[in-house]
Amino acid sequence: MGTRDAFLVAAGSAADLLDHPAVAGAWTKPSALTGFTVGGLAEHLGSQVLFVSQALQQPAPAGEPVSLLGHYSRVTWIGADLDAEVNVAIRKGGEDAAGEGPGPLVARTRAAVRELRDRLPKEPADRTVAPPSGPWGLRLDDFLVTRMMEIAVHSDDLAVSAGITTPPLPDAVLDPVFELLTRLSVRRHGATALLRALSRAERAPGNVSAF
Repeated sequence: MGTRDAFLVAAGSAADLLDHPAVAGAWTKPSALTGFTVGGLAEHLGSQVLFVSQALQQPAPAGEPVSLLGHYSRVTWIGADLDAEVNVAIRKGGEDAAGEGPGPLVARTRAAVRELRDRLPKEPADRTVAPPSGPWGLRLDDFLVTRMMEIAVHSDDLAVSAGITTPPLPDAVLDPVFELLTRLSVRRHGATALLRALSRAERAPGNVSAF
């Protein structure tokens, strides 16, 4: 399964999770993430699908695209405090959108998935897009990996928040997500720290988070 097909699987899974009755039932309650209600977190998850649709509606950005890791060297939210401007803006965007309620979010997300099922296979291999986090270009397939990571992580956040089981995702989705998170963890903490975390519990560091 290629990256584009894998993204569509992840996007469909996200839409199904957003449509779960437990999410609607907990909509206004606090989520597992500080500063987010369940509804605000749901909106943030849905936006990971909607961002792709929106990016493809814009012309390709000028200049050479940055690499996948280069993208994460430029974003400002990595390592930022919870109350940093960028994180406050992310939460505010989700909370403001949550006023629409779960029904409209599910409808918009499912519509985007249907559109992308038709559109993604037609996009050229060298298609570039501008990510929402900055004025630079990314290869479409690299951008889809960033969205799969967001979907995988926030699907778990949302499921925990709603008191339901985290939806399973296939290896075609999780393999590139784990590769990305591993490379970011190594860059942040060093190879030895991650090696110990994965193989030597007695020497494992307390934190090897990619972010």
